[in-house]
This record gives sequence, structure tokens and C-alpha cells, in this order.
Amino acid sequence: MTYVISDLHGYPLEKLKKLLKKATFSSDDFLYILGDIIDRNGDGGVEILLWLLEQVNVQLILGNHEAMLLSCDFVFDEITEDSINAISSEKIELLNNYMLNGGNATLKALRNLPKNTQQDILDYLRDCPLYEAVTASEKDFILVHSGFNNFNKNKKIRDYSSDDLLWARPELDDKYYDDITTVFGHTPTFSYGEEYKGKIIKTSTWIDIDCGAAYGNEPILLRLDDYKEFKLQL
Repeated sequence: MTYVISDLHGYPLEKLKKLLKKATFSSDDFLYILGDIIDRNGDGGVEILLWLLEQVNVQLILGNHEAMLLSCDFVFDEITEDSINAISSEKIELLNNYMLNGGNATLKALRNLPKNTQQDILDYLRDCPLYEAVTASEKDFILVHSGFNNFNKNKKIRDYSSDDLLWARPELDDKYYDDITTVFGHTPTFSYGEEYKGKIIKTSTWIDIDCGAAYGNEPILLRLDDYKEFKLQL
């Protein structure tokens, strides 16, 4: 079975494990996390990142928050005169933007880890794909963090920029591929209207699974094979 979840933003690892147990997730199944594990809450998602390093059947797809962290990887460099001189105004702007988007929780937790573990996490994130194409129960899916900016049915996915896949904000009436369902997060479903709060949105061509864990809502785990949803009760 193939499962997807998105935008955990510091969601506790123990609660994620309980959610997977509720879905009877096993070593025969596969989980895709559609970006934005980190920032905003708790330990900033670092505990989940450490867990991911040991998982063979869980794949993180890069989110815009992971991309922002990687753009600020210079903060983990050894402090020397050369490294200080290399901090440009552009890097300071990137760091300020990341902090404004909730990066402090993640940076604080990462600083408490050994240098080699910090590097392992950064290397893992650098290897994360921007999208995955999967098939579940003979249905085809594109898994991506935010949907598509500048979408064109005739455009190959590899030709989209990273920003197109990390920062899109689809409208409810946007259409993607007719024969492939696009699954994404990034835009909390409640932003489309109060009636969608705490719910997954399914349209004819895409599914938004960001239920707003960043804002205290419980995430929903979706099984693609039969569209069954799993959620912990508050």
C-alpha cells in the first residue's frame, strides 16, 4: 500500500508513529511525505528527520521549508574569519526570510546535534526529489509539494523550475493532468474556505492533503490505493 502525508511542521514523531500504526502501516508499505516536515513548532521536525535517516520505506519529497533551510546551510559552517567574510548580504536576506517563516525552531534543535549528524541531515535533504511518479492500485499519481506554477499539460515535469513545484498556490478550479492525479500539500485546505478545515480536498485532477498541522490541526494520512483517510482524534 502507498501512503501520503504532508506539511507536518514539527509534528511530534510519536504521534506520527501512532498514526501509522492506526493505518496498520508495515514494512511492506511505502510512505511519501510531501515536504515541510520542518519549522514552526516543537523541535522543528528534527526528530522526524533523524527517524527518516533510518527508514527504507519512507521518502521525503522536498518542500519549500526544506529548500529554505538548505539555502541557509552556511550557518552550520565552522566560524572562521573566511567564513564570516563569506556571509554576503544575499545570505543574510535568505536567513532573515527563513527565520520569518518559522526556521528558528529547526535551527535551534539542529545546533544541539553533533556536527556529523547535522551533515547527515543536510545531505539527506539535498538528495530529496522535487517530485515522484507512483502507481497505486492501477491509478497513476504525481506527488509534489505544492502543485504546479505555470502549468501546461504539454510541458515535461523536469522542465519546471524548483520554485514552480515548491511555491504554487492552486485555485480550486485549476486543472492539471486528466489521466494522472496530482497530490500535494503546501496550501492549507482551510485557506480555501472554512468548510474545508481539517479536511482533504479532492478535485477532478488534484488532491490537497495539507490539513494545517502547522496551525495546530491534526494531519491526515491518505492511502492512495483506496483513498482511505487516517487521523488521530484530539
